[in-house]
Amino acid sequence: MPWINPRRSIRKSLLTLLLPAAIALMVAAWIVHGLLLERMARGFVEDRLQDEVSFLEHQLRKSGPQEIRNIAEGDYFEEVFHHAFALRTGSQIHSSPAQWSGVLEPLLSEAETGFVRQTNPEPAASVAEFLAYRKALTLNGEPVVIVVAEDLTSLQHSQQELHLWTGIVSAILLTLLILAIWLAIRWSLRSVSRLQYGLTALQTGTSNRLDVDAPAEFQPLISQLNQLLDTLDQRLARSRDALANLSHSVKTPVSAIRQVLEDDTRALDPEMRQQLAQRLSDIDRQLESEMRRSRFAGPQAGKAAQPVSQARDLLWMLGRLYPDKNFELETELGPETRWPVEEHDLNEILGNLLDNAGKWATHQVSLHLSREDNQLTLEVRDDGPGVASEKLDTLGTRGLRLDEQTPGHGLGLAIVRDILAGYGGTLQFTSTPAKGLIAHVKLPRYGE
Repeated sequence: MPWINPRRSIRKSLLTLLLPAAIALMVAAWIVHGLLLERMARGFVEDRLQDEVSFLEHQLRKSGPQEIRNIAEGDYFEEVFHHAFALRTGSQIHSSPAQWSGVLEPLLSEAETGFVRQTNPEPAASVAEFLAYRKALTLNGEPVVIVVAEDLTSLQHSQQELHLWTGIVSAILLTLLILAIWLAIRWSLRSVSRLQYGLTALQTGTSNRLDVDAPAEFQPLISQLNQLLDTLDQRLARSRDALANLSHSVKTPVSAIRQVLEDDTRALDPEMRQQLAQRLSDIDRQLESEMRRSRFAGPQAGKAAQPVSQARDLLWMLGRLYPDKNFELETELGPETRWPVEEHDLNEILGNLLDNAGKWATHQVSLHLSREDNQLTLEVRDDGPGVASEKLDTLGTRGLRLDEQTPGHGLGLAIVRDILAGYGGTLQFTSTPAKGLIAHVKLPRYGE
């Protein structure tokens, strides 16, 4: 909702949403209660009036003319049913009690059956508001009109009192509901405090991972934070390993070169120069390898690459590098498709695999991108001579080159394996004489 500030306190935001909603619902329930109460009371009165008219009609039909007069002028009907009535038989009119005659006798002039509700606005009127039921019939050949009425004043007072008490009880329930909402919000947000304590423990070194008993809604956040910590630890360990490997691998050749250069008794003959150049080449290769490994970002929160766009750029560049080879892309993914992997890492994976395929392909290199079972699948195919089945498992071994005549250092596929290991991915090779070498890469969505 645009009117809710995202930086606002969660407690205040929930109270801002829930309290007006609870009040509105309670008021709506109170209004509906009043309407239903009015409808039920009217229905009850209408049923009573109809029953009493039917009873009076029954008494009139089984009575003679004199008995009709006795029923109309007696107090039996009033005492039993506590309602006012008016009766017209032919030209004779009877009504009871007397204070109702002024409001009921005018209703006898019409011969329409149905309910009549009237309100007398005069303050001094004996009857302020009443509901009457009128029925016209024929009795012994004479037209008869019966009207039975009930004063609604006392009934409305009872309704208003009941409705008022309902409002008071609703107000009490609303207060309890507001208190329950406040306590529920306060209790639910205690997990945020626990999360804060866990982060403080991380900061002070008391704990190395978040281990908080939090609700299910916070578990993905805790999982992502722990994964981020794992990534940072992996990058730190990788940097330390790279520094140690570099120091160890460079120390010996540097010492040998220094000894040769410091020896004044020996001249630098062509053979010695070649050995020194070889040593320097080894150092350069090791430096390049460790520098590239140190740049591997690994999984990072908020980082995502666009496989299709990056693949197209690399294929265009390699097409210029190998003009006699044809590079093609096969995919159903859109250019806007993103995957949670750092762009440089994906470029290293695609670049090394495509460059290796370009070196060995005869005419054709194809890259297939797809998404299956929440995994990004890459297949790089070439139409070269392929690799013997017994040597497929050795592909990707650091420094191993199956053909020393082809330029390279034997590091590309090893770098791909190192990157995929950081993402939990896999690299497999298949080879057939007719189709050359096929590299299969599966890159899972990190954290799932």
